[in-house]
Amino acid sequence: MAPQAAPAKIIPLDTDHQAHLAAADNMDFMRGLESDSMKLIVTSPPYNIGKRYERRTSLERYLADQAKTIAECVRLLHPGGSICWQVGNHIASDGEVVPLDMAIYPLFKQLGLKLRNRIVWHFEHGLHCTKRFSGRHETILWFTKGDKYTFNLDPVRVPSKYPNKKHFKGPKAGQLSANPLGKNPGDMWIIPNVKSNHVEKTEHPCQFPVELVERLVLSMTDAGDNVLDPYMGVGSSVVAAIKNDRHGYGCDLDKKYVKIAWERVRELRAGTLRTRPMGKPVYDPSKPRGGH
Repeated sequence: MAPQAAPAKIIPLDTDHQAHLAAADNMDFMRGLESDSMKLIVTSPPYNIGKRYERRTSLERYLADQAKTIAECVRLLHPGGSICWQVGNHIASDGEVVPLDMAIYPLFKQLGLKLRNRIVWHFEHGLHCTKRFSGRHETILWFTKGDKYTFNLDPVRVPSKYPNKKHFKGPKAGQLSANPLGKNPGDMWIIPNVKSNHVEKTEHPCQFPVELVERLVLSMTDAGDNVLDPYMGVGSSVVAAIKNDRHGYGCDLDKKYVKIAWERVRELRAGTLRTRPMGKPVYDPSKPRGGH
């Protein structure tokens, strides 16, 4: 039976049979969901750097708050499920860089989860720094609750670099050596971030690209599974879930962002939502038409 959100402090704003969204504190929202019900929990929490949707606090307080959220996520996680926690860097008041994946990793280990990959998400555009090299990557920590977990490689394979390469010798000499479905995408993902010229851009300053979440949804869940984003923003994780016949759950404190998320769900249903296709080549200005 699909889990239901608790009514306290939760404003659903709209309805859809596969989208379960609310303007709510994430702890209130998650406490109303059934234990072991989420096959994938994927999110990008605030980085405690003073964005307009977060309140800057000490790193110690930030990690303590994250520990509570993570513990509730682990309660909700299916025994064969995955948690993907996407983070960047916290910048201290004196300018020191604190990699949040290193700081948050122990919080998951204390709860018995196992790290399966540290995925590096690389993008070309962002703020230009003057006192250090400009940051152009963030990381996704992929944890599982147990050793038996869902992982579907075929739906997320990417084109092989040498698709016509053949075995040189042995019993398979002359046969194609590359998998005809493509290769494993590896743990370094080059996917454009959502900036002003991105087709998915909304007013949210740091939204997920849908194709980033789609790769996680397709590889770590099956059709009909539940996907949760406890820091939903404008709903990219939910869009990625229902776009691929999963149930998407998400919440955000900002009612305006939740309304945008619902608008995106309605546009997806109507066939008018613009998303960057998964696997589309990254624009290269040195090639004709950018290589597209």
